[in-house]
Amino acid sequence: MNRFSHFIALTVSTLFGASLLTTALFSTGASAKELAYVANEKDDTISVIDMDTLTVINTFEVGDRPRGIEISKDQTQLYICASESDTVQVFDLDSGQIVGELPSGEDPELFALHPDGKRLYIANEDDALMTVVNIPDASVITQVEVGVEPEGVAVSPDGKLAIITSETSNMAHWIDTETNTMVHNTLVDARPRYAEFSPDGKQLWVSAEIGGTVSVIDTDSKAIIKKINFAPKGVHKDKVQPVGVKLSQDGSTAFVALGPANHVAVVNTKTLEVEDYLLVGRRVWQMAFNAEQDRLLATNGVSGDVSVIDVPNRKVIKTIKVGRYPWGVAVREVN
Repeated sequence: MNRFSHFIALTVSTLFGASLLTTALFSTGASAKELAYVANEKDDTISVIDMDTLTVINTFEVGDRPRGIEISKDQTQLYICASESDTVQVFDLDSGQIVGELPSGEDPELFALHPDGKRLYIANEDDALMTVVNIPDASVITQVEVGVEPEGVAVSPDGKLAIITSETSNMAHWIDTETNTMVHNTLVDARPRYAEFSPDGKQLWVSAEIGGTVSVIDTDSKAIIKKINFAPKGVHKDKVQPVGVKLSQDGSTAFVALGPANHVAVVNTKTLEVEDYLLVGRRVWQMAFNAEQDRLLATNGVSGDVSVIDVPNRKVIKTIKVGRYPWGVAVREVN
């Protein structure tokens, strides 16, 4: 509780009695409101979801084929990979307007924001490049040659390493962010689509869509610790195509979107074993936590909706209809 909330609570208690203390605490210490943003790649729009009511409250037109999205460190802007517009758009979250563009290279699909909030690492699928952009002055710092059809991008929690996965080369490329040079390649299974560091930075998780696995990689040695396989009940193995991966901040649990298998897998990060499968919409793609990490949103491309997962109870509690082919998703706190 902040000092102002404490003062108000004590004043209410003194003047009106302890019975109103709980009400005062609740009203002054309430958590910030949250909004979720969903990129609809076939509609060229962003849907806005109120996380309290779990309803769509607004829709904004953006560039052609929006896919990867991420919120700025100060929570005021949304960066949008407008893939077929060959740019990263800067969307002002308060005004609901596109206020700028960042030079992304051709066909940006996914990116990762450096912990300093000033650099973007962007996958250019058609050119086998990673573009590094300085956000404050909207300039290209450099472009790094990588494998064929790069897509997944991640930056380590300490900001020292950037990862980009190449779908055709079947590799995770390790790039030193100080020198912007490639320092290692780790071979994974077919068509790696997404990369995610563990919160402590000690592991890298890479999904392989065609291989049907997630490789858990030791950050120091760059060696694979384990390849996780998935087998949701009643689903043919050819439909098990892992894409998005999200790890809880406490490091205990990983969630893996299994694409056309229409399930999200729940993995114990200590044992690296699958503990549960959650049925969601058709062709589940990407995911995002809210701030408290008690809700996880999963975008379902073919069914055109978002599944809301109750994380503690491992249960889908609502399906929210959005635009056509929802792809990326991000959650913002609103003061």
